[in-house]
Amino acid sequence: MVRPDLNLLVTLDVLLAEGSVARAAKRLKLSPSAMSRTLTRLREATGDPLLVRAGRGLVPTPRAQELRGQVGQLVQDAEAVLRPAERVDITRLTRTFTLRTSEGFVETFGPPLLARVAAEAPGVRLRFVPKLDKESALLRDGEVDLETGVVGRGSGPEVRAQALFRDRFVGVVRAGHALARGKVTAARYASAEHVAVSRRGVGKSPLDQGLEASGIERQVRTVVSGFSTALALARGTDLVASVPEQHTAGLRGGMHTFALPFDMPGITVSLQWHPRMDTDPAHRWLRGCVRETCAVGARSTTA
Repeated sequence: MVRPDLNLLVTLDVLLAEGSVARAAKRLKLSPSAMSRTLTRLREATGDPLLVRAGRGLVPTPRAQELRGQVGQLVQDAEAVLRPAERVDITRLTRTFTLRTSEGFVETFGPPLLARVAAEAPGVRLRFVPKLDKESALLRDGEVDLETGVVGRGSGPEVRAQALFRDRFVGVVRAGHALARGKVTAARYASAEHVAVSRRGVGKSPLDQGLEASGIERQVRTVVSGFSTALALARGTDLVASVPEQHTAGLRGGMHTFALPFDMPGITVSLQWHPRMDTDPAHRWLRGCVRETCAVGARSTTA
């Protein structure tokens, strides 16, 4: 089946509104011959003469009168679709956004982000869900609006990503722990008992790979799936937790934090979203809120 030329709708709308081939041609800035050819195409497409001569003028056929209202609305709807998005009044926006984040993000950056959103857009609600893997299917399917975390191999190639802040791993122990006193050397760190973090509970983390590169092997007493659980265990035991510094700032209150005594590459925490949301004004506003909130939080953490 041959698809119709939708450009003809605009010409048909003007032609029916003017009721004159000459006036329609002038309005469309077409030559009389070009307008005549277009009218022929319209008649072929609709199977109707549309305008017929009556005396010195032209009158619409019943089919043309029937189409007049429909075509006008179709053209208006098409123009609305193709028109650039209007600016959104954020103060009156009513919408729920879903953010998928790794452990520690909500505790650290959630309070200032919620405060900013409440001040600028009281009708906006944020829904935080845990990030259990690096797959981007939820972004692609529209179930999640934004994600934060380290971009991994599971992220789809089409997903947009923008760096939020650089982070580094640090060691954390309870107040009063032996490592809270004196310089933490590689030997002291390795001799302590550790809680390791592995999302699936198996395999070696980037931290363990960094340890191996430095010729250090730590004693892992237990393995958990997230940073908050690791810190909770370290708070109540003599276990050492090694976690991202800025990402977990909201979880480490009252605990002792120390720099790791070996070289460990930093990580980049990014904001991720699907490209179909690029030009959505409300989504763009929220992305700005998250970026600026994280920038302020990262500065205060490293100050």
